[in-house]
Amino acid sequence: MDRREKINDRKRHRTQAYWALLTNSYLPGFIQGKIYKGKLKALCVPGLNCYSCPGALGACPIGAMQAVIGSWNFKFAFYVAGFLILVGALAGRFVCGWLCPFGLIQDLLYKVPFPKKIRSFRGDKVLRKLKYLILAIFVILMPMFLVDIVGQGIPYFCKLICPAGTLEGGIPLVLLNSAMRGALGWLYVWKNVVLLVTVLLSILIYRPFCKYICPLGAVYSVFNPISVFHCRIDQEKCTGCCACASVCKMQVDPVKTPNHPECIRCGACKEVCPVKAMNFGCK
Repeated sequence: MDRREKINDRKRHRTQAYWALLTNSYLPGFIQGKIYKGKLKALCVPGLNCYSCPGALGACPIGAMQAVIGSWNFKFAFYVAGFLILVGALAGRFVCGWLCPFGLIQDLLYKVPFPKKIRSFRGDKVLRKLKYLILAIFVILMPMFLVDIVGQGIPYFCKLICPAGTLEGGIPLVLLNSAMRGALGWLYVWKNVVLLVTVLLSILIYRPFCKYICPLGAVYSVFNPISVFHCRIDQEKCTGCCACASVCKMQVDPVKTPNHPECIRCGACKEVCPVKAMNFGCK
């Protein structure tokens, strides 16, 4: 890894860590094994951050969207949708690369030594469409139509799939709260299996959850080509050396598609460009 790329990686990981600590700084939750339910919990955070994490101060936008999308409480539904649109329009998947706590966990897992990492495989591009299907089915359609008597949907993605929720919320609450340990069942076992598979895959493949599963990444990816914060290529400087494409762990060619939906704005491509033809900034 190039020295400048290493420095950029450390800077990015520090930013991710600081943001994770800031948004999960409710210390009494870790001591008492209880979820914070103060006024800040009504506000969404940009990244995938489990509502049930004992230290979480804000709400995950994906969890919030599932809870209100089928409700008559249109005011809050519009707030969550507006929040996602605003963040996406401003930053695109910059959130995935710099602010998401579960993105940091995957980044660190990928650093675990292994004889052969999997950069790509047959069916990779098709599999990346799966996150859009998960967004449509588990985050929008099921919570919208399968609602309770007051019109609230069950957060099916959080309940059945999300490994971030298991790691940040499920496991800590079970360890800290004895009452919850008596209520464990097959669903808790299933969620831990999903988490274990995600952890193992994250050692082999760079950010498999972000690439194939994450519905929040699917939302932000739509805004990547038009977001205020974006990538610019100076075509007069570019020599076509392909150094940028060779270091991209999301398998994007920045010269051909500098604002590709899969780009998480990590900045590795910018750091390795020998002629400084690439720049990230606002329009």
